[in-house]
Amino acid sequence: MGANTSQVSDLSDNPSLRTLVGTESISENDPFWNQLISFTFISPTSSGDSKLLEEAVIPLAKILIENNPRSGNFGALVRIFLGRTKELKVSTECQDQLFIWQAHNALFMLRCLLKVFIREMSEEELHLQFSYQERAPGSCAGSEDLLEELLSNLIHLIVEVPLLDITYSILFEAVTTLLVFFSYQLFNKDILRDGLIYQHIMKGRCLSLTSRLVKTLLYNFIRQEKCPPPATHIFEQKAEGGLLYGLASGVASGLWSVFTLGGAGNKAGVDQEHNPLPLSNQSLLLLLVLANLTDGPDWPNPYRQAITCFRNTQDTSSMSAEQPHTFQINFNSLYTALCEQQRSDQATLLLYTLLHQNANMRTYMLSRTDMDNLVLPILEILYHVENRNSHHVYMALIILLILTEDDAFNRSVHEVELKNITWYTERTLTEISLGSLLILVVIRTIQFNMTRTRDKYLHTNCLAALANMSAQFRCLHQYAAQRIISLFALLSKKHNKVLEQATQSLRGRQGDDTALPDYAQDLNVIEEVIRMMLEIINSCLSNSLHHNPNLVYALLYKRELFEQFRTHPSFQDIMQNLDTVIGFFSQRLEQAGSDLSVERVQEVIIKGAQALPTDRLKKFPELKFKYVEEDQPEDFFIPYVWSLVFNAGVGLHWSPHGIELFSMDSG
Repeated sequence: MGANTSQVSDLSDNPSLRTLVGTESISENDPFWNQLISFTFISPTSSGDSKLLEEAVIPLAKILIENNPRSGNFGALVRIFLGRTKELKVSTECQDQLFIWQAHNALFMLRCLLKVFIREMSEEELHLQFSYQERAPGSCAGSEDLLEELLSNLIHLIVEVPLLDITYSILFEAVTTLLVFFSYQLFNKDILRDGLIYQHIMKGRCLSLTSRLVKTLLYNFIRQEKCPPPATHIFEQKAEGGLLYGLASGVASGLWSVFTLGGAGNKAGVDQEHNPLPLSNQSLLLLLVLANLTDGPDWPNPYRQAITCFRNTQDTSSMSAEQPHTFQINFNSLYTALCEQQRSDQATLLLYTLLHQNANMRTYMLSRTDMDNLVLPILEILYHVENRNSHHVYMALIILLILTEDDAFNRSVHEVELKNITWYTERTLTEISLGSLLILVVIRTIQFNMTRTRDKYLHTNCLAALANMSAQFRCLHQYAAQRIISLFALLSKKHNKVLEQATQSLRGRQGDDTALPDYAQDLNVIEEVIRMMLEIINSCLSNSLHHNPNLVYALLYKRELFEQFRTHPSFQDIMQNLDTVIGFFSQRLEQAGSDLSVERVQEVIIKGAQALPTDRLKKFPELKFKYVEEDQPEDFFIPYVWSLVFNAGVGLHWSPHGIELFSMDSG
C-alpha cells in the first residue's frame, strides 16, 4: 500500500465523486469528465489493497444505484469510456499516453462500480442501469444496447490494442472487467446457463471475435509479460514537481493522488514481486471462465470450440469450414509456457483442458523429446500433495492418466535419465529414469491418500496410470520396485485389519450382522485395489521380465506377502503367474547356494530372466484405461474455475459473505 492509505475512506467525501453519484445529470460535453478521469493511479494488485478500495467504493456505488435512474450518469461514464476506446489503437501507434491514461482511468472506475452493482442487483436490473439516459442538455445518448456495446468494446480492445508498456494497464483492466461481468456466477449456487451477459458474449456482436479473443488470451499467457515499472505507464514528474501534462496537474492532487496503490515511492515492489505477471494470470483466468461456459440450448460454446480446434502455426493444411473458430498459434511457445507455469492451479487446468480437448496439441506434446520438462512439474505437484488442494492434485493425476494412454510415452519415459531431483527429499536420487520417478511419486500419492483422505477416485486414477504403463516398465529403479511391493504390503495389512474387525464385530453382536455391510464394502474396495496391483505386477512380469531384475528381487524378498492370496477366489487366476515366477527364481537361488550376496542374487535373477520360457506365463488382456469426463462436468469445473478466480484474481477481492457457488473451505 502507498502512503496516505488512511485517506482511502475520504473518497466518499470527494466533491467530484459526489457529483458523479449525485442527482444532477452531467452532459458528456462537460469539462467535468476530463477532470474526473485525469487521476494518477495504479490498479491494486493485492487482495488487501482491493478490499480497502472496495470498502470505499461501496457507499458511493449504492448512492449511484439510487440516483442513476434520474441522472443517467453511469451511462454517461460508459459513453465517455467508449468514446476514448474508438481511437485507442491510433493513440497507441502515436504514443498518445494521455489518451490511453484517461481511457484506463474511466474503465477502472467502471470496473469498480460494476463489481458492486453485480453484487447488489440482478442482470435485468444491471441492464436497466445501462439504459438510463442522461437528461442534461447536449446529451448524445442513442438507442443502442449500451451493455452489449461495452462488452464488445472490451473484447475489441483486448484483441486490437498491442501489448506495450503504455497499454499494459488498460489491457489488464479490460480483461479484469470481463471477469467482473461474469462474476454473477459466484453468487448463484446453480450453474448459470443463460442470461444477458452470457447471450451477448456467446451470440451477439462478440461472437465474430471468438477465435481472436482466445488466441490473444493464450498469447498473453505465453508472453508472461511482467507489469512495467510505474514510470512507464503513469506520468513522470518534472524536476519541479508538476506533471508532464498540465491537464492533470491540478486534478490529481485533489481526487485520487491520495490513493496511488502500487505507485512510485511506496510498496509497489512487494505486490509486483508477489504477483509479477498480473496480465498473464488474469488472461488465463478469463480463458478458463470462457472455456467452461455451458453450451446453449441450440448452440455450442464457441470459446470451447476455439480451444478444441486451434492448430500449430507450422500446420500448412487448409482450415476446415466445419471449425468456424479455429486459428493458429505457436505450439512450441505454448508448450514452453505450460512447462514453466505448472506451479499454479490455473496453468495445470489449462494443460488438462488442452490435452483432453485439443487433439492437435495433445499429438504435439506427445511428440516432444523433452517431455521431462512437462512431466517433472506435474510430479512435483503430486510429491507435495499435502500442501496442495485436492482439485490441483486431481487435475495433475488426470494429466498423467491421459499421457499414459499413449504407448510411445510409456516407453520413452524409461529412456529419459534424470540426475539430482532436489525436490524429492525422502531419498537421495542421484540418477533415476523419468519412468521410475513417475512410479515412485504416483505410488507415494496412493499411500498418502490411503492414510489421509481415502478418496477412492484419486487412487483409482493413480492405479489406472500405473496399469497403462505396466507392460512398458523398463529397468525399474530399485526404489521404484521396492515402492510397488511396499504398496502391496500396505494393502495386505489393511485387508487383514478389515477382516479382523469384521470377525470381532460379528462375535460381539452374537449373530447380529447389521454392521457387516460396512465391512463388506470396505473389503470390496481394498480387494479391488489389491487385484489391480496384482494385475500391474503381472503385466510387468509377463511383458518385460528380463528388463526388471529389481522388481523380481523385491518380489522374492517379500514373497510371504503373497501367500495368503494364492487360494483367495478373487486372486487365484492372477496369482498363477506370480507363483510361477517366485517358484522359478527361488529354485535358481537355492541351486546357487546359501549366504548369497546381493550382487550374486541379482546376477542369478538376470540370468534366470533370460532362461524362463515365456510360454510358462499365462497371458491376460492388456491393461488399458482411458480417461472419460463424467456426465455434466460443469458441476465440477465451473465451481473450481471460480474458486481460482476468487483466490488468485489479481487485484480482485470478494467478501466471502454471499458467495453461493462453493463453500469457502472447499479449496
